[in-house]
Amino acid sequence: MIIGEIRRYLRDNNPIRVSRSLRDIAYKAMKAREKLSYSTGREPGVGEIARHIGMEEEEVVLALEAIQDPVSLFEPIYQDGGDAIYVMDQLKDPRVDDNEWVRDLSIRQAMSKLNDRERNIIRRRFFQGRTQMEVAEEIGISQAQVSRLEKAALQQMKKYI
Repeated sequence: MIIGEIRRYLRDNNPIRVSRSLRDIAYKAMKAREKLSYSTGREPGVGEIARHIGMEEEEVVLALEAIQDPVSLFEPIYQDGGDAIYVMDQLKDPRVDDNEWVRDLSIRQAMSKLNDRERNIIRRRFFQGRTQMEVAEEIGISQAQVSRLEKAALQQMKKYI
């Protein structure tokens, strides 16, 4: 009784809903895959399935992907008596370079060692792309002072990077 109620709740309150038409395409594609596998003795390609049901390949792929159950990032994919390897361990964002992440972290830590004035100058110069003259005008000191403070701050940061 309770399990049925939980299933009904999850079904009715699932934020990810797949349209009826997309599910219908997916089920037609699965039936076609099964029929073609049986008749040819091999696994058919997406193109064959799409032609068999009279649909575009993209529609078939989209429909089949839409009905896949979501997988938890904490789902173990390998465990050989030791620590498990999870789905999360196999994911990587190609836009993020691990070395860049470590470099950013070390720069952030090094900047935390600076005083407020030095941190402000470094932030404006290197993160906001301002010139020494622009920084000098913005904080009310001379360009020569900005240059000296910047140089000292960078020397200090080198110790931590």
